[in-house]
Amino acid sequence: MSTIVPVLLLGLAGVLVGGVVSLRQQGATKFSIGLVAALALISAAGGVLWLIPGDS
Repeated sequence: MSTIVPVLLLGLAGVLVGGVVSLRQQGATKFSIGLVAALALISAAGGVLWLIPGDS
């Protein structure tokens, strides 16, 4: 289970980055582009942080 979560989070980040590119091409509002970009960054950060070994 612990190796699946970061893969899913990084995959979600990739999908969201693709969404940002698509929104820019379609001329969406800056708010919607920023919101999706922020979610992509949060997802990518979560995936990377999940991979950092901790004391457990």
